[in-house]
Formats: sequence, structure tokens, C-alpha cells
Amino acid sequence: MTLDEITYKINGCAMKVHNTMGNGFQEVIYQRCLSLEFRNAGLSFGREIEQTIYYNGVEVGTRRADFIVEDKIIVELKALIDLDDVHLAQAKNYVVAYDYPIGLLINFGAKSLQYKKIYNPYRPS
Repeated sequence: MTLDEITYKINGCAMKVHNTMGNGFQEVIYQRCLSLEFRNAGLSFGREIEQTIYYNGVEVGTRRADFIVEDKIIVELKALIDLDDVHLAQAKNYVVAYDYPIGLLINFGAKSLQYKKIYNPYRPS
């Protein structure tokens, strides 16, 4: 599956969850629902996968990614009224730090589902 095909499936799963659940729940509820939709869509994924963060080749800590899908795309979830630039910056940092080609920032907290596709500038497209 191409990155675009995976992204399309992820977004479709997120839309199903948001259409069914609406907004107003905690992030973990959406995470659990999205896990079910990913399984239904036949996507392989890991949830709450701990990733090592490096600085100049030195390990400086770890962070748990909400989802790693098909070992190609990192998915960061939010359940906020609206996304701010800081959330987009956080997602961009994860894509670069974890060295994935693409990330998706998905917000279930708004009245309409919000999602942003993030590219790793250090990986060729």
C-alpha cells in the first residue's frame, strides 16, 4: 500500500469514529475507537509505541506515539476544541524525531474532525 492509500484509510477510519462519537470525549476514548476501526480496515498498527528521541545521535529520552500505522505513518491524536500552532509543531517534531516520512495530526475535539498531514523534510518524498 502506498503512503497516500494508507493516509486515505486512516482518515476514513477517523471520520467514522467522529461521525459516530462526536466531540467531547477524552483522547483515550477516541484512541480505543480508532483501534477498532483500524482493525476493521485491515491496517496493521501499534498503539502507544514508545519511541526513542535522539539529539545529535545521543539518546535524550522517549515519547509514546499514539499510533504507528503500517510501520510507515505516525498518528498523533488530540481531543481539543481547536488545534493551535503548538500542536502542529509537536506533531512535526515527532515525525522528524521518529524518522517517519509522514505524520497525521487528528483532532476529535472540534465540532468537525480536523486533520493535518505532516511531511518529514529530511526524508525524500
